[in-house]
Amino acid sequence: MRAVRFHRHGGPDVLQLDEVAVPEPAAGQVLIQAEAIGANAIDTVLRRGGSPWDRELPGTLTGDIVGRIVELGPDTPPGIAVGQRVSALTVDAFAEYAVADAGFLASIPDNADAGEATMMSLAAPLALRLLESGRIPAGGTILIQSAAGTIGHLAVQLARSYDPKTIIGTASSAHRLDFIRELGAEPVDLTAADWPDQVRAIAPDGVDTVLDAVGGTVFTQGLDLVKPLGTMVSFGAITTEVPTIPALGLQLRNVTGVSFYGWQQARPDEARADIAEVTRRWQSGELRPIVHATHPLADVARIHETLDARTNLGRLVATV
Repeated sequence: MRAVRFHRHGGPDVLQLDEVAVPEPAAGQVLIQAEAIGANAIDTVLRRGGSPWDRELPGTLTGDIVGRIVELGPDTPPGIAVGQRVSALTVDAFAEYAVADAGFLASIPDNADAGEATMMSLAAPLALRLLESGRIPAGGTILIQSAAGTIGHLAVQLARSYDPKTIIGTASSAHRLDFIRELGAEPVDLTAADWPDQVRAIAPDGVDTVLDAVGGTVFTQGLDLVKPLGTMVSFGAITTEVPTIPALGLQLRNVTGVSFYGWQQARPDEARADIAEVTRRWQSGELRPIVHATHPLADVARIHETLDARTNLGRLVATV
């Protein structure tokens, strides 16, 4: 089968299609034939190299695959069947076939859009879990960093169900700021040196919750915006600058980290409930996942060029 690999670190041009063997599902896994694959921004960091999370070469790309189950591994949970259409997170996603954990599949209706469906297995349930961890009070204020991206644009929409007074979203370009505004959030330009002051102008008393996947200085500045007894939620560091928390920053503030993979391991039943809940909201029309663009699997470099430029609104998807 065809699968994306990179044999050296660098720009999008290092991505290539290799011929590799179709993987065999291990215990508790299924083999899925891909229709569509959703890209993750963190893979641009891993592709470039030099991060704290580098893996051995040749490298693969993570992602959320949508397709039909074609083979069951041993000991798969009841109710999982060949022919079922699903979405699943996997570490070698950009391929014609992929194996995935059968315990955390999102069931996808036959008539549902495949690109939108890629967001049901990780992006949307992660956005929901971030908001749950953020302890947003009714009538409160939430700041969502990178609000135009795959997870951010879903978090903006899901945040409405917590009845906040104000949703603030950051982005780094004019068209992304317009997109955030259309989603119903107050836009703030993260590239502006005074962006924290822009947030303070909107929320003079501080914000109740911050969702941050940027890390570094942005994390520290965001923590300073959290009001007493508010919550900072970290779920990554796309800058590769792992957040550090000054002692004074912890005073009367809650700081927590969220990993959906970790959540699956610690609270598997609740993680499955998150997947089912966001899928329900998507199917009801309450949640509207946005696909920025789709490209054939062979053009995966174009997906990474857009991710590197940080110009996408919502998710980028490869089709097979």
